[in-house]
Amino acid sequence: MKNLVLAVLSLVALAGAPPSCAIAADKIRISVTNFNMSFLPSGLAVKRGFFREEGLEAEVIRMNGNVAITALASGDTDYTMIFGSVVRAAIRGLPMKVVASLIDGSTHALITRSDFKSARDLKGKTLGIQAYGATDHVAATMMFKHFGVDAEKEIKVVALGPAAARLSALKEGIVEAAVISPPADEEARKLGFNIIARAYELFRFPFVGLGTHTRKIKERPDEIKRTIKALIKANRFIRQNREGTIETLVDWGRTTPALAATAYDSAFKVYNLERNIPEDGLLTVIDQAIKETKLTRQVAMGEVADTTLLREAQKELGIKGR
Repeated sequence: MKNLVLAVLSLVALAGAPPSCAIAADKIRISVTNFNMSFLPSGLAVKRGFFREEGLEAEVIRMNGNVAITALASGDTDYTMIFGSVVRAAIRGLPMKVVASLIDGSTHALITRSDFKSARDLKGKTLGIQAYGATDHVAATMMFKHFGVDAEKEIKVVALGPAAARLSALKEGIVEAAVISPPADEEARKLGFNIIARAYELFRFPFVGLGTHTRKIKERPDEIKRTIKALIKANRFIRQNREGTIETLVDWGRTTPALAATAYDSAFKVYNLERNIPEDGLLTVIDQAIKETKLTRQVAMGEVADTTLLREAQKELGIKGR
């Protein structure tokens, strides 16, 4: 009888214990450059509990590209979503790789003052970007190339930081054009600026993804896999739930419902449902990085990307990877 009473009391104690006491969530830190539509999968995975479902407690931190790479290399953060910066860092020999792709096309838009009607009109003019070598800079270069303009030789480029600063520079006439992501692009349009082009309508390449330290790939593969799974769930939510996504973007991005709705409608199709890294797009990013770093040797995809854990995450979610 005594043993029976003890057993019952033990079961009651276990049943009453909060879940956090039973299994503590692993804390991770993820860097993004902006709390906007482009990096929404991380914010949505936090707000909608997808990280929590995978036993993770995630903190999403805003950093510019250079700081994000430094923080990742030093171990101050666990992951970054700035895909192109990770590729460039890996090419330079830093111990990091991309492990998944979140968006298959850049959401950046080329915005100009109202008196410019085409990319060719901008020859000799000044373009505002976030940071030299960052993904928006790469997207701008590729957009100009599409229209037959050599951005390196025919465009003056200045790094201005966040989208708000680039928009202010346009208003004040400091620059004639800027590269801006949703929802700030809609704000620019309402102010009378022209949207000359959207990158994802011209070409496709991995724009936002998940990058991490090679040490973590070796030591914490299960954590990486769970992080990928949470982000896959977030991308599915974005593609399938317009109203819920807009609501989350308003909260996370601190924007208005109208701007969030416009951002969603202009960009939701570029979200990758499976997190595959398209090989042709990755080669485009690598080629661009080689040009920027003036590297004289060829770079294999395996030097900058590792999709082993992505394939395992896909299998656990019942997804057939390409």
